Amino acid sequence: MLARLPESFAVIGDVQWLPGYCVLLTDDVRVTRLSDLPRVRRLAFLESMERLGAAVEQACAEHDPAFLRINLEILGNTDPYLHAHIWPRYEWEPAGLRRMPVWLYPPARWKEPGPAPDALRAAITARIAVPR
Repeated sequence: MLARLPESFAVIGDVQWLPGYCVLLTDDVRVTRLSDLPRVRRLAFLESMERLGAAVEQACAEHDPAFLRINLEILGNTDPYLHAHIWPRYEWEPAGLRRMPVWLYPPARWKEPGPAPDALRAAITARIAVPR
């Protein structure tokens, strides 16, 4: 876990072939979709998603000059609880995949768990903690 945020927990992703990949998990597993939350709590979750996204963006930009942007996604098609994916995207990605959703990467990539570089993980955590 990287940090406790309003309505959520920020965690590093279990695959790191795009270094810095993070997931924001609801703090209530009974919440299956964003619309399950009352408006105030929904906005708090989205603010936490933005906060984690900004931290990943800043840390990845400093970690790798080939960093391009982040993709923010709330899908919910596989895991039955509210969560958001924060995917860093890089210039060094294969040209045919760089502009496409990460879900189009070959299935073998999803079976390559690996730790995030310690410095990148620490940088994301530090940026989450700094209120903007």
